[in-house]
Amino acid sequence: MVERASDERKAASDMDWPWPEGGGGGAAEKSEGEKDASERGGQEEGDKEEVQEEVKRGWSEIRLAIEELSAAERDRGGGKLAAPSPPPTLPFLALAHLLLQVLDKIGPTMAVLRLDVQRNIERLQELYLLDPSKYSILEEILDKEVQEGTARKVDSCSRAILWLTRSMDFTIALLQRLGEDSDQQSFAQIVEVAYIATLKPWHGWISSAACKIAMKLIPDRKMFVSLLVGKGQDCAALKEEVAKLAKLLLPFLDDIHAMMAKFRLERLKST
Repeated sequence: MVERASDERKAASDMDWPWPEGGGGGAAEKSEGEKDASERGGQEEGDKEEVQEEVKRGWSEIRLAIEELSAAERDRGGGKLAAPSPPPTLPFLALAHLLLQVLDKIGPTMAVLRLDVQRNIERLQELYLLDPSKYSILEEILDKEVQEGTARKVDSCSRAILWLTRSMDFTIALLQRLGEDSDQQSFAQIVEVAYIATLKPWHGWISSAACKIAMKLIPDRKMFVSLLVGKGQDCAALKEEVAKLAKLLLPFLDDIHAMMAKFRLERLKST
């Protein structure tokens, strides 16, 4: 999982301790009791963080995505009080990593799509790490490549953002249809419907042919659902979480699609 920008800010702020009264040079050392209390407090805080991490390890990818999006929405100033800021890069990358895990659960049939997603994540992450402050929002990356005239190239980060967004479109469409369908369709049919609605319009004949072959190897529906459910959850809880995820993710993806359209990159296709 990619570390959040807010965590980085917190780490930086924790280092900025205020000086005691009387200035920095003449500060008295803490008593042994104060040191012990401070150490106990630090240990307790560390224990809490370990417990929280252990709990999260039992969460489903869907629940982790909800957590990621909820934090991103707060950071962006979402809600009625302020207009949201442009889509941030770190949460987008974190969601893309979770998308990989969902595709893994579908199985080898998604190998081609999974490989594309992995390459796009690596390309985008590599650019972000060159200058995290500069590329903290996706729009800065798009603007850079548009100005350079490289945004439409096959290996551009702009295309990576576009195809990762489309892959998320596919994933949420799949999960929604899985929750809405009452066993009337096979899982393969549900995947195909989601594919036709999201990815197929942008695929050339080579990509479409590869996906058509992959559709014949889709796993059993019950097996896929069982893999999606986190520890201590059941199918009813999974359905509720899919609804929560859709409520948070769809507006986030809409913002990215609008941003791509702004740079006239929304309609790029593959081979």
